[in-house]
Amino acid sequence: MDGVSSQKRTGLTAGDLESLSAALAAGKRVTVYLRDPMPSLGLESGASARVVSIDGTTVTVSPKGVDDQLPFEADELQRTRAASASPVKATQRPAKAAPAAARPVPTPKPAAAEPKPASPPAARPEPVQSRPAAPKPAPAKAARRPKGATAAVSVTITSAGESTWTVSVAHGSKKGKPSEVTADRVARAMHELGDDAAITAVDEVIESAREAAQKKIEELTRELESARAALAHLDVGPGES
Repeated sequence: MDGVSSQKRTGLTAGDLESLSAALAAGKRVTVYLRDPMPSLGLESGASARVVSIDGTTVTVSPKGVDDQLPFEADELQRTRAASASPVKATQRPAKAAPAAARPVPTPKPAAAEPKPASPPAARPEPVQSRPAAPKPAPAKAARRPKGATAAVSVTITSAGESTWTVSVAHGSKKGKPSEVTADRVARAMHELGDDAAITAVDEVIESAREAAQKKIEELTRELESARAALAHLDVGPGES
């Protein structure tokens, strides 16, 4: 039976989480180390991991050599590379060697009997040595199943012309096809968000497009009136010269 380590698991303390959060806020690179191995990802205990974010006692990290972000609890990580105490394996005592077989006692010859030819001495049995039983292998530790990390979602609104807008959505590294939307829908969306900088930027683009459309209407109106006047001069009835 395997022994169990009596060392108390501590992991990251509340003070560690505060100092790590402060370092992240300052834009510094923060590294922690795994307390337990993750054979399914080829990670040993003490493997380094870059901290991505901290939410309460949940620390999302990117382990070295793994192209993914995995969440861990604070007690599953540590500040230094020193590996956590590993269980003490109990050794099994070797079985005792079996006693050697008793040596046969020769029967005494009768005194009056004629001498008989001596028989070859009985072969001495070799002592039997038993090999110690091999210790039972420790049960393999179940690989920790990484929790699913949610990919970031980004929404981009772009002005593609005087009155054309497009919206595109990206889910992690997967980008969707841009879709056209009208300017009034973009303006309503910005006012719903309530971001003054975004509202001002969108309103400036829409106002510029409105002025350009008004100028185009005035130019087309003048061209239409000129065409009507030319048509009136061409409309000559019978008998008129």
